Amino acid sequence: MQIIDGKLVAAETRREIAKEAAELKEKKLGADIGLAVIFVGDNPASQVYVRNKIKACEEVGIKSYLCKLPEESSFEDVAETIERLNKDDNVSGMILQLPIPKHLDENRLIDLIAPEKDVDGCTAAQKGRLWTGRDSLVACTPYGVMKLLDFYDIPLEGRNAVVIGRSNLVGKPMAQLLLDRNCTVTLCHSRTRNLADITRSADIVVVAIGRAKFLKADMAREGATVIDVGMDRDENGKLCGDVDFEQVADKCAYITPVPGGVGPMTVTMLLANTVKAYKSRNGII
Repeated sequence: MQIIDGKLVAAETRREIAKEAAELKEKKLGADIGLAVIFVGDNPASQVYVRNKIKACEEVGIKSYLCKLPEESSFEDVAETIERLNKDDNVSGMILQLPIPKHLDENRLIDLIAPEKDVDGCTAAQKGRLWTGRDSLVACTPYGVMKLLDFYDIPLEGRNAVVIGRSNLVGKPMAQLLLDRNCTVTLCHSRTRNLADITRSADIVVVAIGRAKFLKADMAREGATVIDVGMDRDENGKLCGDVDFEQVADKCAYITPVPGGVGPMTVTMLLANTVKAYKSRNGII
């Protein structure tokens, strides 16, 4: 059993991003590489995530812009901020930190982001590019999962892959990325019948449903690769994932831990997407 070390892969990937960012800066193309984060309200978990993103930008030489808006902001307030950032040449990419207050229409606001600056891969335009096989800015968590699979040389072509969870942010793009690499993909969800029978046939299982320790030993086959995207708390309040790691690990060829698996890759691939967006804006392939 090999534990997939997300911290190691993230650190190496960030070194590569920092090197590329420095090389781009030397080209003196005009505006710097910049990431804008729109943060509406005071969600405590989001505050942590935003700080981590800003810190990560500093580490690799990307400028960061925090646009903090109050909880009671109207749709028009947030829309105005997005439009301003769309026009700002110093902003290579932007994200709307989720969740946002419930009185705001998340999808409408996200789709106001210029697709070429959508480094979270959330706009309908970028999703459409992904699902039609075109080059795209991919949602950061599934992009990070693919990076982990490639780093550990885990074979994909012709393999059976099961994705549990059909969210627009993780499950659906994850399934498409695996399909694009010639996996045979089954996308499962809360209404799926005989789920354990399906997962036991999989070479690769990606679990992203937000249910602590959901995947048990009897749901994984010997020698499988299990990727845990979950971030939950167990009955004792301890951080855990969607996979019962203690039960499942010994059956796996590869498995991601929580914490230290997929988590570190999400912000890392946000940085990679920001550099990609900058290069695209400046005509660099």
